[in-house]
Amino acid sequence: MVRLFKCKVQYIAKVLVPIVLCLWGSIAQAQKQLSGNPLFPGWYADPEAALFGNTYWIYPTYSAPYNKQVFMDAFSSPDLVTWTKHSHIIDTAAVKWAKRALWAPAIVKKGQQYFLFFGANDIQNDSATGGIGVAVANRPEGPFKDYLGKPLVGKFHHGAQPIDQFVFKDKDGAWYLIYGGWRHCNIARLKNDFTGFLPFKDGTLFKEITPQGYVEGPVMFLRNGKYYFMWSEGGWTGPDYSVAYAVADSPAGPFKRVAKILQQDPKIATGAGHHSVIKIPGKDEWYIVYHRRPLTEKDGNARETCIERMYFNGDGSIKPVVLTNTGVPARPLR
Repeated sequence: MVRLFKCKVQYIAKVLVPIVLCLWGSIAQAQKQLSGNPLFPGWYADPEAALFGNTYWIYPTYSAPYNKQVFMDAFSSPDLVTWTKHSHIIDTAAVKWAKRALWAPAIVKKGQQYFLFFGANDIQNDSATGGIGVAVANRPEGPFKDYLGKPLVGKFHHGAQPIDQFVFKDKDGAWYLIYGGWRHCNIARLKNDFTGFLPFKDGTLFKEITPQGYVEGPVMFLRNGKYYFMWSEGGWTGPDYSVAYAVADSPAGPFKRVAKILQQDPKIATGAGHHSVIKIPGKDEWYIVYHRRPLTEKDGNARETCIERMYFNGDGSIKPVVLTNTGVPARPLR
């Protein structure tokens, strides 16, 4: 019996243990190959996703009470799975007119510089100082410095609060600023140096393009020659925050609401909205980066950044996005 017991122990030690360890290692490796949701720890919202070279970047709002929103962090990844935090890429010390409520960054690379557009101060009327600003840096991780010394948009036009800016480059090389809260959205053509705006053919600088249901958080992209315009609906502190879209033949529309494609899943999370979109270069492969609220949280600022695949139907319509806790597989760009 003793000899038989020793043989079993030896068998377990020499055969079964290595197999178990190998399987455990494979499971752990497979888990590492999924991004998981959230993508990184901490309360972050309104994520702006971008590709610079072979690196993914996310620029979110630091989700906290307005008076504590005095800086922004950024996150970079080679594969959507492993993320590096870049702390305080910009703060109110670098933007003298900004005091609070640094919100919803948008970023583009132009030449050898990176331009970060942001909302600040949550202004409620035209007599207040604040609105949409621009910062510039020589690297995507900053540090970013104030570009204009004043807001790019510091007044209300067509009822749109100057927040939630998105910068869109059209196929003809023209740059547009698309922005707006308070259920109004404007488009304006940026000067080539981003210091102001060029008038449209009718002489106006700002055109309202608000579709039905629009609240805030505009996003635009081109696919197969069509302009997809996306936005957030509902209240950002509540469970019904969501994303809808429209399609048009020009960046100025007209845009007619098609459908809602991102919303809460009572089994996963609530308040899924204020997103951005990533397209893999040379592929019809798309990802949606968004924020949502864990089921355990009731605080409006308890928002975390997540990612899912975004798919299209054969007719070009966007399929409803499925919320997951697993996220997406690793996707190196090299």
